[in-house]
Amino acid sequence: MSFLSRTLEETNALVRGGMVHLLSGPLGLYVINEFPKSGGTWVGQMLGRALRVPFPRNRLPAPRPSIMHGHYLNPFGMKSVVVPWRDGRDVMISWYHQCLFPHELHNEHQVKRARRDLPFRDYNDVCENLPAFIEWSFTRHRSRRYSWTDQHFSWADFVNRWYPRKRVTHVRYEALRRNTAVELQRIVLELSGRRLGPEEAVTIAEEFSFERQAGRRPGEEDKRSFLRKGMVGDWRNHFSQGSREIFDRYAGSELILLGYERDRSWVRHREGDEAAGSDEGSPSS
Repeated sequence: MSFLSRTLEETNALVRGGMVHLLSGPLGLYVINEFPKSGGTWVGQMLGRALRVPFPRNRLPAPRPSIMHGHYLNPFGMKSVVVPWRDGRDVMISWYHQCLFPHELHNEHQVKRARRDLPFRDYNDVCENLPAFIEWSFTRHRSRRYSWTDQHFSWADFVNRWYPRKRVTHVRYEALRRNTAVELQRIVLELSGRRLGPEEAVTIAEEFSFERQAGRRPGEEDKRSFLRKGMVGDWRNHFSQGSREIFDRYAGSELILLGYERDRSWVRHREGDEAAGSDEGSPSS
């Protein structure tokens, strides 16, 4: 990424951050705030269509009602917030590919930086590399200063800050996958008081489905695509015993807090854990 491109990216992030924290109420913004790879882009696309407001992705937004999508730990001043949640183990798999493989949305700078920190012999060997990647994901922000546009917190930090918050619309990626239209209706009602009709909700869900956007069936992987695989439970295909132990060390309590596990017994590898969950549904972001 050139100096000019990087400067424009940071300016965009600064403007968007100011709007989200200072003007979300006066401007009538709807803020999709997530830990990366939790389905936020998908939610933003559908909400933009349902609420008939723009969703300015990766460009300077106009001062008008719109969907704002970002990754913010500090809740100061934020109104009309939707927080998408996703099993942190699945997040790690998607985050691995986001950080280490370039895709069509121009993440080359992110990949270059991550590969400098993580010089793996074979980046396609996810199972072998994942323990080190998980460690890096939970500790890098504590040992290095990153620029304004970088995320400065871990998945566990985000859970502990946002999950207990009131007056926030929470949505689970897995619930969206099971019944996209019904969840979309609920989100629209909580945010705006408007009742989205079931037929319109189904139409929007189909328009932004994984199959429609990616041109592939859910579960068919393309490592070079932002919409890589679009499935729930993919972590079971990649987590070794070492990955389980490291994730549990940093975020085992948060996994239980969100209800993805009842206790820590999942850390012990069991027969059949390699079988991933359902792969039907819609895209993760």
